[in-house]
Amino acid sequence: MELFAAIRFDWQRHGLSIRSLADKYGVHRRTVRQAIESVIPPDRRTPARATPVLDAVRERVDAMLAEDLQAPRKQRHTARRIFERLVDEHGVQVSYSYVAKYVHRRRAQIAAEARSRAGVVDGFVPQTHRPGAEAEVDFADAWVWLDGVLTKCFLFTLRLSYSGRAVHRMFSSQGQEAFLEGHVHAFDTLGGVPYGQIRYDNLRSAVQRVLFGRNRIESTRWQAFRAHYGFSSFYCVPGPAGAHEKGGVEGDGGRFRRAHLVPVPRVGSLAELNAILAAADAYDDARHIDGRASTVGGDFLVEAPTLMTLPGERFDTALSLSTRVDRYAQVTVRQCHYSVPARLIGDRVRVQLSAEHLEIFDGATLVATHPRLTSRGASRLVLDHYLEILAGKPGALPGSTALAQARAAGVFTATHEAFWQAARARHGDGDGTRALIEVLLLHRRLGHAAVLAGIRAALAAGSVAADVVAIEARKNGAGRPAAPAPPAPVMPVPRRSTAALVTLGARQAAKLPADTRPAPTVADYDQLLAHAHPVSAGGVS
Repeated sequence: MELFAAIRFDWQRHGLSIRSLADKYGVHRRTVRQAIESVIPPDRRTPARATPVLDAVRERVDAMLAEDLQAPRKQRHTARRIFERLVDEHGVQVSYSYVAKYVHRRRAQIAAEARSRAGVVDGFVPQTHRPGAEAEVDFADAWVWLDGVLTKCFLFTLRLSYSGRAVHRMFSSQGQEAFLEGHVHAFDTLGGVPYGQIRYDNLRSAVQRVLFGRNRIESTRWQAFRAHYGFSSFYCVPGPAGAHEKGGVEGDGGRFRRAHLVPVPRVGSLAELNAILAAADAYDDARHIDGRASTVGGDFLVEAPTLMTLPGERFDTALSLSTRVDRYAQVTVRQCHYSVPARLIGDRVRVQLSAEHLEIFDGATLVATHPRLTSRGASRLVLDHYLEILAGKPGALPGSTALAQARAAGVFTATHEAFWQAARARHGDGDGTRALIEVLLLHRRLGHAAVLAGIRAALAAGSVAADVVAIEARKNGAGRPAAPAPPAPVMPVPRRSTAALVTLGARQAAKLPADTRPAPTVADYDQLLAHAHPVSAGGVS
């Protein structure tokens, strides 16, 4: 540009000839003529190179790429596969690099030509959303250092379309319980429900079967949930072709991960992580979405009053199941195994399954609570549930899975190990293990710290008797608070006897000497009345 401007300036002001200008600037006379004609240099022309070998197979490559438009996405030609077919099927000696460059350029052109013939043009259409009318929901994968273990979790996101206000919550699975709990948490956080529709993928938690067009067969619980909160659902086209139909939440999942989950969070539990996510959502109220003058929080102040009010009571998202306890004192729920007290072997129990934990009931009594497992075949066993069995089979304790898990969880401590070793050294394996079981039974009515203090005191005194541990544990004073005393039974009022009442004290009070001793009391033993004293299979603990 500068060269053309200088040549043109000398030609106009000084009247130099074309030859003089070419000599002065060291260019060809053709360049001088171009500068005189226009101050803007002409576009550089790229010479067309002859490609006789590629020209010979061009139609075959185009045919393969056109065929791919109708093939499944994961079974389309790669540049390597096209090159191999040209060599094997057609005997063409062609360079792979030429084929790869041509396929890279030509694939997009053939796809565009097909869309043009169909009258379709790629692009995006701006959308206008009414306040409180629409929202989008999706799950996104995320990795978390959970209690020191790198764990794959699932980030639930509900995003309001008008304001962009989003609520995030992390779950260990994408099951229906997590899907429903995520909605309940989001509605409670937002203080209302969109009065229009919420957009979804064809999640198995909501959709049992995809029919023609937009028709879907929804699961029964999902229909009940939608009816409870009063919103309608919109399901996107299956696969990548429908991702743009809920592009807001698709983009928000990646943005939120990059903004608040980098570096990878290190937390002790999902509850701790969800508290961090709630703070991140509040922080994002101050951000601006591209193209908007107001903040997310400012737009939400406009949208919040338009949301439908929440129903009077929350939907029970836990799944209620009925199952039988097997001979291993376990119930199997979603291909995972959980222990229950051994006395329930053979009985049917009720299980309340939620996203992160499950509760097991015998009638109306809660008998066990476990965190929910997600790995197929995983088990969680509580050692206390097997003590009655182990009292009769003490040899099964050393290799039991429940003991291994108790050690890993830190429930079975080094103090327990020391007592067990001392008891076996004095009484032998069988009786020593039974003594340990009697001590473990103390945890049911005394605090963990109190029992450990009792064990240490008994070992210091050279004793391995469970009774000594119990006495020392009570002395420690760190036991569980005493259970409230049961109400006094209502005694029937006796009928008044018609016989004469004779009082021995009234007859002999004058003859008996005065008793100066304090009245007897059993106040020191009242602490024993608050607890039932269980009898184990090995004897009285």
